[in-house]
Amino acid sequence: MTLSGCSPDVITYNSIIRCLFGKGNFSQAVSFWRDQLRKGSPPYLITYTVLIELVCKYCGASQALEVLEDMAMEGCYPDIVTDNSLVNLTSKQGKYEDTALVILNLLSHGMQPNAVTYNTLIHSLINHGYWDEVEDIMKIMNETSSPPTHVTYNILLNGLCKSGLLDVAISFYSTMVTENCSPDIITYNTLLSGLCKEGFIDEGIQLLNLLVGTSSSPGLVTYNIVIDGLARLGSMESAKELHDEGKGIIPDEITNSSLTWGFCRADKLEEATELLKEMSMKERIKNTAYRCVILGLCRQKKVDIAIQVLDLMVKSQCNPDERIYSALIKAVADGGMLKEDNDLHQTLIKWKTLKKKSF
Repeated sequence: MTLSGCSPDVITYNSIIRCLFGKGNFSQAVSFWRDQLRKGSPPYLITYTVLIELVCKYCGASQALEVLEDMAMEGCYPDIVTDNSLVNLTSKQGKYEDTALVILNLLSHGMQPNAVTYNTLIHSLINHGYWDEVEDIMKIMNETSSPPTHVTYNILLNGLCKSGLLDVAISFYSTMVTENCSPDIITYNTLLSGLCKEGFIDEGIQLLNLLVGTSSSPGLVTYNIVIDGLARLGSMESAKELHDEGKGIIPDEITNSSLTWGFCRADKLEEATELLKEMSMKERIKNTAYRCVILGLCRQKKVDIAIQVLDLMVKSQCNPDERIYSALIKAVADGGMLKEDNDLHQTLIKWKTLKKKSF
């Protein structure tokens, strides 16, 4: 390539290095990049970062730091992005001693951790359940030139809500506001999800109403969170009202799936059927939604409606599974509907959902 006068670029170098690592030739990959630098190749920071990430991933943080120092002698110096990549890799693996080495190395080169460094570390610590350490990092951030940002708080609130620590999440939200760190719609969606998950649906609706017309005006995701929360609690009338209210927001598959499952859990199968009919004219429906409604109708002995839903399912090019047609055949037979049983069997054969066999 070089002999033909075509100079390699950053993509070429990255591809070669990745290929060498993929084949287990770690030392050869490092030597290759060192040789390119000595031949006058520009010290591409992207390539350098890719190399260091791969060394860290396959050989460990200590080896990656050695390569960092080695490459500095060749005129290729790390920046905060490179170090943040190492912080991300080591902390994701729970190797916090290695993470500490990376941060010490960063400091030794006169750099300071930034918000991305701290946010990455906080995210990892939360995932590993190290809440005391998270609080320590938050205190450190408040004492530096990189105080917590709205991203920091969003990471923290999300972890707390997922862990069922809603009261602590609300406390940190109050701190966020006090510190003049403006919440965004992600902040509110996270809190709404936590409120709904813990059964505080009235408080969730109040928060939703407060957001309307603000700079964090609720969108589809926000409405989906509350509708799903209402549906899970069986408050289907309120869920449907919120769905119909819309405020210019077009429901999607997630909205309608939440309602369908909610109607099924509340044994309001006819309402679920009407919703499926409405949905089928606008979007593709998952097989699981049809199955939920059909099985529920069969349990309620509403076989005629169940067959209508099956017909709708097939016309929508969704394939019924064995659970569906077994439930239908059993419901028809249990009802003493012998003619209907035979007609249904023939229909299923016609739809190619059942292999032709004798009963």
